[in-house]
Amino acid sequence: MTDFNKAPVANAGIMDIHAYKAGGGQLNDAEKIYHLASNETPHGAPKEARDAIADLAQNIHLYPNSGSSNLRAAIAKKYDLDANKIVCSNGSDELLTLIAAAYIKQGDEAIISEYGFLVYKIAILANGGVPVVAKEINYTVDVDAILDNVTDKTKVVYLANPGNPTGTYINAGELNRLHKGLRSDIVLVVDSAYAEYCLEDDYNNGIDLVEANENVIMTRTFSKIYGLAALRVGWSYASETIVSVLNRIRGPFNVNSAAQAAGSAAIFADKFVDMSLQHNVKWAGIIKQRLTGLGINITPTHTNFMLIHFDDTNKTAEEADRYLCSHGVVLRRLEAYNIPNALRYTIGSDEANELVLSLLEKFIKS
Repeated sequence: MTDFNKAPVANAGIMDIHAYKAGGGQLNDAEKIYHLASNETPHGAPKEARDAIADLAQNIHLYPNSGSSNLRAAIAKKYDLDANKIVCSNGSDELLTLIAAAYIKQGDEAIISEYGFLVYKIAILANGGVPVVAKEINYTVDVDAILDNVTDKTKVVYLANPGNPTGTYINAGELNRLHKGLRSDIVLVVDSAYAEYCLEDDYNNGIDLVEANENVIMTRTFSKIYGLAALRVGWSYASETIVSVLNRIRGPFNVNSAAQAAGSAAIFADKFVDMSLQHNVKWAGIIKQRLTGLGINITPTHTNFMLIHFDDTNKTAEEADRYLCSHGVVLRRLEAYNIPNALRYTIGSDEANELVLSLLEKFIKS
């Protein structure tokens, strides 16, 4: 007998998801808001990107290029890659979820690091998988911990390098050691969203691993150093085997025309990138010096944000957040990452950074 009062039931795992929440805070009526919670660049987008989308209003009745051909060609030219191994996406988040949809089924396991990006766990659970958490050491990925958690059920390993929200990285040797310790049927996802900010000589963004192996996929984004966050454009590099899979399940027009045009121009905005890096390096040094002088500990960073800890002060991150918000400054609370007594501080403009540092000095000394 048909039961017309029975409600639809979501697939297993979905109701275990805590919906992703962007950075925010309880703001008062401050005249100006400094939003330093989402790792956005303070420099806007390159002029080349803004110019590239200026005339699109005349053609918004047309569908975008389905394969993002021009954007893939631009990325391939920039990095000397095979365009056939590139998949473009609606932000790199889409790729992270497509990978889970392609390779994780009910009961499969996927490994994430202790402080890995929250989207990994969401993608795994949404496909009925089991997230397996590998402990980190000093907020840095521990390759041995990941390998120790591999089982016959492991299908995917998600690795953010550099990490978010930690800002730390593992070097090329450790990345290669991780890959060598995985079975060939396990997909290693190297999420290099902050690759442009990591200037260390021993850093590997994942391209070499993709070139040499069938089971590695590197993901990247235009949302950070290129300032195209509002357009949501990401890309991946992987073997043609993986690319064939992702192209079968992605949306046919998943990257809008503005994102394709802006990305194709931004990828060559070298002067803009250099300026952004110089600003980031300068302020990372200043912030570290001034905050450590206040007893606020800083996790070493290789990104455009800093993890600042209040454990050695007589204050808490929650109190600091309330104080900063009362003055129009929003940093990222990290309870969702189980780092309750720290804030993630996106390096902002000169004006924003000076304000944050002066406010924290007053807060700590009050």
